Amino acid sequence: MGFPDFYEKAPVVRTRDSFADVLGAADSGMLEYHYVDAVRLAGHSCPTVAGAFLMGRAALAALYPGEPAERGGIAVRMPAPEYEGTTGVMAQVLTLLTGAAADNGFHGIQGRYRRKGLLSFAEQREGEAITFTRLDTRDSVAVTLNVSLVPGDPAQGARLAAILQDRADDAQRLAFANAWQDRVRRLLLEFADDARVVSVTPLN
Repeated sequence: MGFPDFYEKAPVVRTRDSFADVLGAADSGMLEYHYVDAVRLAGHSCPTVAGAFLMGRAALAALYPGEPAERGGIAVRMPAPEYEGTTGVMAQVLTLLTGAAADNGFHGIQGRYRRKGLLSFAEQREGEAITFTRLDTRDSVAVTLNVSLVPGDPAQGARLAAILQDRADDAQRLAFANAWQDRVRRLLLEFADDARVVSVTPLN
């Protein structure tokens, strides 16, 4: 398919899902998530989708150093209501990576492999950090995202206005799309491990 080449150069998130193993869905339950999987889920690529992907990656690496994360073994707490801003979009990407689901998630089998209720939302804004907790050890990390260090093209505002007002020509549309994805590329390839952009703080 016609995805930008840099998607496949982005970091990969490696997990093990014990339920996938039981069902024979993946050898030993090993699952790899690429950025393009998040794009397919969201239906678009933007700094929010890329940022959530990197936040999940950083949290899992901190909670499971040197080994694949246990998908389905992590609780995720969003710091805002699900309808506020980009909270819902980010939560969907994090469900993909962690298996944590809200009340509509899988309820498990005889108390095992439960995903329902592992994703929760604050009733009102509680800050910016998303909290990830291992269910087996109770280790937790708080992760924040700051994409201001990856600024967009100043001309994007005018281009987007032209597009939304149906007066953009093909050149303007192409310039907007290219600049938009270039910002995503820089975030994924140049700032993925920059603690100023994706910050991880142990909580215990």
